[in-house]
Amino acid sequence: MSYPQPLTPGERLADAKKRLSLPRIVVICGSTRFMTEMAEADLRETEAGRIVVKPGCDMKSPHELWSDPVEAEALKARLDDLHRAKIRLADEVLVVGDYIGDSTRAEIAYARSLGKPVRFTHPEVDPDA
Repeated sequence: MSYPQPLTPGERLADAKKRLSLPRIVVICGSTRFMTEMAEADLRETEAGRIVVKPGCDMKSPHELWSDPVEAEALKARLDDLHRAKIRLADEVLVVGDYIGDSTRAEIAYARSLGKPVRFTHPEVDPDA
């Protein structure tokens, strides 16, 4: 006699999204030097009927929240964890910009390890192309 296998967390999430009739969720990744381009991508993806999540902080721009180097390092680690959670939540990844740094490269690898489709605004920068 065989028993049904319990759903994985990813399968449970996909099932919940389906039951809620949620549109596709796109996470925007890329260097924060492309925040303007990310805002444009957000607009276009939203217009296409997708839910968009993206980086919420540009730590390259001055702000009191990350003015202390020690606190900034801790915040960066928390934001990296948060962005990986956004990748897990999303149905697909959109990489914005014509440059891929170490953080974005790691996000792409993470998304692909989860089986998430990855699109690029500049396909020539795909590290696996």
